[in-house]
Amino acid sequence: MSEPAARIDRDFARTVDWNLLKIFLEIVRAGGIGAAARNLNRQQPSVSAALKRLEDQLGARLFERSTSGIRITPAGRSLQALCEDMFESVRMAQHQLAQATKRVSGVVRIQLISSVICTELDEAIASYHRRHPAIAMELRVSPWRGVLEALEQGDVEVGIGYEGHVSVELIYEPMFVETQQLYCSHAHPLYGRRIERIDALRREGFVLTGADEPDGVTRLRNRYGLGEERAGQAEDVHEALRLISLGVGIGFLPIGAAEAAVRTSRLWPLLPPERLPSYEIFLISRADPSRDTATQLFLDEIRRRLRARRS
Repeated sequence: MSEPAARIDRDFARTVDWNLLKIFLEIVRAGGIGAAARNLNRQQPSVSAALKRLEDQLGARLFERSTSGIRITPAGRSLQALCEDMFESVRMAQHQLAQATKRVSGVVRIQLISSVICTELDEAIASYHRRHPAIAMELRVSPWRGVLEALEQGDVEVGIGYEGHVSVELIYEPMFVETQQLYCSHAHPLYGRRIERIDALRREGFVLTGADEPDGVTRLRNRYGLGEERAGQAEDVHEALRLISLGVGIGFLPIGAAEAAVRTSRLWPLLPPERLPSYEIFLISRADPSRDTATQLFLDEIRRRLRARRS
């Protein structure tokens, strides 16, 4: 059966019961009428009746019913996108009003891995501080697993780190691609050489970054048996750089973090470009939208800059 054409009702915005749109969106998010009824603490027949009233007002079928459940129609998908935008605008109203009336204060807490080098992040912090000097910026550095734990436990609302694992409670937005190189110090016997056979480094003493090591680097090390001879460990990039520069061992570092040390000849890159491990760094936030105004406005600031760069 073909889907009935939607009616054009010029008074729809004035006459529609906005609660029907909220119920419709909850059905979509919950994946069914029964689940939506439980989430809304309502009886299933009342939710079904509300959906029927909305479809009657629109003159369009929003879901296909079957014995196996419901499936959203193309008209339903279009309405879902509109509802998501509409409720996001309503949710942001309190934050925008607070900004307009200069009533924004508080603390923005960001948990991030060490040595994040990102122009958009720096510009967002600087611009945000100029507009909201009463808001304090708190940066907490930890290994990437600590970033995810802090977000999942609600200790912070914003994180920067590797993807780690996918969680329905977290939103991942790409920030930049980071690449690591394997370095030795100027005093190391390998200084000045380019290593083509990575497995030749199996017996070298390594400086490891422990829980802060990206999966891509771990896989590369494990593939060639690197790091079995542990010479040192530091779960902060800057401290790992210190140990490598002092000749304690060779080790992987983000290229951006080691750039100054390479320029001054304290470090030497050992691997050819085609062998280097790369991975994405993400802006990570909690999916729960009940965050304070200061944090929400900062997220808007950095997201706008990241999306502008991608576009």
